[in-house]
Amino acid sequence: MRIHTLIRSQELDGTPEEVFPFFADARNLEMITPPLLRFRVITPEPITMQVGTLIQYRLRIRGVPVSWKTLIQEWEPGRRFVDTQISGPYALWHHTHEFDPLDGGRTLMTDTVRYSIGFGALGEVAHRAFVDRDVATIFDFRQEAIAPLLAAHPAPGVVSGDA
Repeated sequence: MRIHTLIRSQELDGTPEEVFPFFADARNLEMITPPLLRFRVITPEPITMQVGTLIQYRLRIRGVPVSWKTLIQEWEPGRRFVDTQISGPYALWHHTHEFDPLDGGRTLMTDTVRYSIGFGALGEVAHRAFVDRDVATIFDFRQEAIAPLLAAHPAPGVVSGDA
């Protein structure tokens, strides 16, 4: 099984403690996922994020309905968390979210996704044909969506804009 890695980093306004709560709310995944995927969190509320939390989703990949279940494997509020696929479209999905402080009250957020689609040589053909591009497109969308959403939904007690 060949494992592929996608790494994306972006600077965000706010400290890790200020931006982390946005990512700690599983429902926000719907806002940072391309509409074409029709991504929906189906786990009943409230979803308490911690090691061992299971989250179920429904989405469409190239029009095909897919159920996906992830496990929060690591949880370090304000610093990092890791979700792994328990069941879904990939043979392996391991997503690390890291939040590092930068000067000026900013955060460097880094997503590292290790994934495999399995199916041997056929899977590699599919990866080259569209999976690699599809995964990159999802994270391109996220990169564009996150900053405006953080500005519109500051963490409690955080004032956005100029003081």
